[in-house]
Amino acid sequence: MSKLDKIKLRLRHFAKERDWDQFHSPKNLAMALIVEAAELVEHFQWLTEEQSQKLPADKLAEVEQEIADIQIYLIRLADKLGVDMEKAVNDKIKHNEKKYPAIKVRGKAGKYYEYDEGDDGG
Repeated sequence: MSKLDKIKLRLRHFAKERDWDQFHSPKNLAMALIVEAAELVEHFQWLTEEQSQKLPADKLAEVEQEIADIQIYLIRLADKLGVDMEKAVNDKIKHNEKKYPAIKVRGKAGKYYEYDEGDDGG
């Protein structure tokens, strides 16, 4: 059993013990995920690029908590929808490797359609 599967089961148990599963619909979990993502972004609002890379320990601890909240809701959402997160992530990376071939996009931040007209990389 993967670490992710162990966390998924632990979260299922956590919700069941508290009778919260009734609130964990895909819609509600997706909404909670976005709220937590906004809370994460708030920590970086108005920081320079350099400041965002060198957070003080107390701020980093807060950011860590927001990242954990996001991951928890994402795992619960995937579980509720029957999505195998590890497979989905690996499939998406393969897709992106075709869509954004390193030889074409190295050092560039454009969208796939901005490279070599007529060739979207996959």
